[in-house]
This record gives sequence, C-alpha cells and structure tokens, in this order.
Amino acid sequence: MASDDHTSATNGDSNNHKKPKLNPPEPELSETLTLISPSEIKSEFSHHDPSVARINNGSFGCCPATVLAAQRRWQLLFLRQPDYFYFSLLRPAIDASRRLLLPIVNASRLDELSLVDNATTATAIVLQYVARAFSDGRFNKGDAAVMLHYAYGSVKKSVHAYVSRAGGYVIEVPLPFPVYDRNDVIDEFRKVLNKAKLENRRVRLAVIDHITSMPCVVLPVKELVQICREEGVDQVFVDGAHAIGCTRVDMQEIGADFYTSNLHKWFFCPPSVAFLYCRKTEALNDVHHPVVSHEYGNGLPVESAWIGTRDYSSQLVVPEVLNFVNRFEGGLDGIMKRNHEKVIEMGEMLVKAWGTHLGCSPDMCASMVMVGLPPCLGIHSEGDAMKFRAHLREKFAVEVPMYYRPPKDGEVDCVTGYARISHQVYNRVDEYHRFRDAINQLVQDGFTCTQLSS
Repeated sequence: MASDDHTSATNGDSNNHKKPKLNPPEPELSETLTLISPSEIKSEFSHHDPSVARINNGSFGCCPATVLAAQRRWQLLFLRQPDYFYFSLLRPAIDASRRLLLPIVNASRLDELSLVDNATTATAIVLQYVARAFSDGRFNKGDAAVMLHYAYGSVKKSVHAYVSRAGGYVIEVPLPFPVYDRNDVIDEFRKVLNKAKLENRRVRLAVIDHITSMPCVVLPVKELVQICREEGVDQVFVDGAHAIGCTRVDMQEIGADFYTSNLHKWFFCPPSVAFLYCRKTEALNDVHHPVVSHEYGNGLPVESAWIGTRDYSSQLVVPEVLNFVNRFEGGLDGIMKRNHEKVIEMGEMLVKAWGTHLGCSPDMCASMVMVGLPPCLGIHSEGDAMKFRAHLREKFAVEVPMYYRPPKDGEVDCVTGYARISHQVYNRVDEYHRFRDAINQLVQDGFTCTQLSS
C-alpha cells in the first residue's frame, strides 16, 4: 500500500465484502454559491457565546455551522458502518482534501503534503527526523539547531526534548519587540548564524516562525529561509501554525524543507487538523509519523491517514470549507485582506484611546496585532498578564490574550502589557469597544494587577 493515490487495504478481506449503500458527503465544490450576507454570517456562528467579546480567534480558531454539519455527516457515516468507512471512504476523502489544499499553498506534488492532528504533531514528526540524524551519525554531536526566542512554547520544548537529548546544541535568536522594521529581525538572525560559524558549529536545523504566537509578528520568512540556504543550514522548518487563512502561504516562494500550518485556526476547519509539507528529497524518505501503524514505511501521507481508530472528520471537510470561504467577496484572499485592514483599524482605535502604541508596523501583522495597554494597570510579570486576562474574561466577558514584555534598562513607565487582538469574519466593532471601555473603566477606578489574587 505504498502508493499515495490508492485506498488502504491492510486487512485481507477489505475488498471481499459487499459494498453497503452508503452515501458519503459530496466532495465537489459548489459552483452556484451566492455571496454571504451579514445575517448568514451571524447564523453560521450562532453557536458562539453571544455574551462574550471573542477577539481571540488566534488561539482556537472558529468553524462555521455548515462545516460542522458536514463533519457530523462524516462522523455518522463512520458510526453507521465503520468497516466500509475505513476501507473504502477514508483514504479517498483525505486525498480529496489534500488535493484541494495543493494549489492553496502552492506545493508542487501531492506526496509532499500530509494531514496531521495539529502543528504540534507536525513538529514532532520533523524533530524526530532530525533527532534520528544525530543518533545515526549523519549529524555530529554538538552541531546546532537554531530557533527563535519567541518560538511557540511547545515547539521550544520539543526542540530540547528531541534535538538536545540526541546531542544537538540549541541556539536561540533574540528578536526585538516592539518591532517596526523587518530588517531588525533579519539582522538578529544573521548574527546568530555568524556566531555559530565562529564557534565552529554547523547549523543542521533552523526553526522559523511565519507568524510568531506571542507576541504576534509576521516575520520575513522568505528572506530568513534564503539566509539559511546561503549559510549552508541543512534543514529549515517553518512553523506557520497561524498562517493559512491569515496570510499568504506559498511553498515554492518560501522554499523551506518543512512547513506546517493549522487548518482549524484561520482556515475554518473544526479542531484539530493541520497540513505538513515535506519537500521531496531522497533524504526525507526517513520522515515518519510518530504513531507507528500498519502503514509504516509507505510514506508520511499514507502513514498519517491511518493511525488507528480515531475521529478523522476534521480532515475531510476541506471541500465544505472552500464552499464557505468562496461565498465571500474575493474568497480566502478577500477574507484575509479585510481581516488585516479591520484588525489594524481596531488596534489603532484602541491605542489612541489608551495613549499607547501597536507592537509592530501594520505590514508586519496579518489578522492579529499587539496592542499596548496603559502602564498604570501594573502588568509586571507573566503571572500578572495571565491573571489580568482571566479578570477581563470573568468581569467583563472579554476574551483576549495578554503578553508581558520586561522593561529594558533605563525604561520608566513604559508599556509592559500588550493584548493580542484578532479579527475574523464573525467579529463586530462593538466587541472592540467593549474591550476599550473595560480598560478605560479599570484605569478610571485606579485598578492595578496587585489587586488580583494569585
């Protein structure tokens, strides 16, 4: 079953039973959709809690009702006749989703694209591959892995768990924040690669974020990958967990060896599903899913498509997602453009009201932006930021992540607390006004984070 385009039939009797009369959801894209209205958008997301100002799409994403209905149809299809589902429907349906994603991310080959649970699983796949290179002697003990200081927490821990334990030396790239010039990021990245060279360390792996999570900044990923190529870095892994549906994603243009992005954050899939791109080379034949199944050795896309009895439905609804996004003017590109424009507008409204600033220039953000909070709120630690986030949720029904930036030497009364606001198609202006008014009330009342219990 090594072929990437045929249904798995691991058990010998898979093709011998009579085919039941079951009708899977149609994967074809509709050609008769009309543009969606505001009332229809509201209906698609009527399952959201209407009492909450949900300006945090970045953490968990969202899924419209029509896509949830399609997911439910797949789930019931499995429950109705599991054997037929697994042996006859599952692989073709996963392949259909992969084929639809191929032009969206501009990958050149279907066998370069796998569907996995989430970006964390994709990270484990890549880092286990790198760890095996150290263990097998293809990489030498003390060779380096480079990652950003602002890499996602689980990614940083994964690098240490897999690469450090296998003998790799981990180097972090310190990035400036706030940041208003992409060249500042490029310069810091070059400095670290030069430092590794001076220490006679060969850089075997670079882990680069496309959009950092916290603080969120869209990085010049194409340029950073090109620098890696110029400096002889062996493998480049781009963590684009927030990217697809949020900013332009192009495998040919970016040029990384590995790239992952969650489909449930900004691409409207139900949780949880991500794609993992692996550039096809001979060396990458040793890339495997961390869960070893009957399909081990048949290529990552096949291994990932059958890892035991589980709910695969979130991977099967890409056709319905595309039907949904194509109801918006400009499709996915139009959604991304409007989300970017609106989040900048709302961010500038907030910082004007509070006398603060954005955390990056508008060209370095997509559908999320960091918004400085008034210093008088007294956010002086990561713990303060977490407690303040909970306070806004519990007292004002505002859901928004918080970030603490330690003051630099000599800074006095500076902005140390930032909120990461998102904009998605379901958001309304009054939700950002509620956030603005909540902060204004707290400032007027003389509130500080010292008043919050631990």
